[in-house]
Amino acid sequence: MTAIITIANQKGGVGKTTTAINLAASLAHRGKRTLLIDLDPQANSTIAFFEASDVALSMFEVLSDARAEMAKVIMPTKDPNLFVGPGRLALAKLEQVLAGQFDAPYKLKDALAPVLREFDYVILDTPPSLGILTVNAMVASTHLLVPIQAAYFAIEGTDDLLETYERIRARPNPALQVLGVVITLFDRRTNISRDTHEQIRSVFGGVLFKTRIGKNVRLEESPAYKETILTFAPKSPGAADYKKLAAEVIQRVERVEENRTARRAEDAA
Repeated sequence: MTAIITIANQKGGVGKTTTAINLAASLAHRGKRTLLIDLDPQANSTIAFFEASDVALSMFEVLSDARAEMAKVIMPTKDPNLFVGPGRLALAKLEQVLAGQFDAPYKLKDALAPVLREFDYVILDTPPSLGILTVNAMVASTHLLVPIQAAYFAIEGTDDLLETYERIRARPNPALQVLGVVITLFDRRTNISRDTHEQIRSVFGGVLFKTRIGKNVRLEESPAYKETILTFAPKSPGAADYKKLAAEVIQRVERVEENRTARRAEDAA
């Protein structure tokens, strides 16, 4: 079964896109065929791999009345296991384009169905909002991963995200599960980061990933060179952090699938 992971937080500046790019690259590095889909109109996940002129078709064409098939939009990267469904600024118009369509929340799920068997993991980078793009991502996903910055007021706003998650689980996607919360931009030298870590752990407990993504200038520089941290600075702390996170993600996804299989066996018996 393909694991489809939405990376979401309606707060900006929490390392969401950095996590999407480098988690996808780290999964690919471990031999997992991985598709990174850019649903953010800023298209930073796309720009990290391609020039804008390289993108002929984007997720906008896929989601706006199925003007393009998903298979025709997917672009290969330098890594043979990593592929990108590119975004572009036109995605900002999608809310208006899909207004009033009864199946609007299911556009991405339907578009992904024909290509899922080609991938082990699909990573969805979402905009910093809880609009139609993020809802499409969560309806299509098996898991939700929430990056939270190690800063004061970091948890502010997560109530709205979790409320949206519960609404998605209530009807359109009961199988959606929180895979975990990952702390980003962590600086172990500061009291703020340490205090925030304890606050986040007290709120989220067992779903908090052990891996913390530290502040690292190489993570900020790598997209400018059209590279992930694994190729730009493979020996950097940032590369090590995302490799560890990928290992944890794989472990958790496999555990969830094992539990689902066990429950199905019990129900059958």
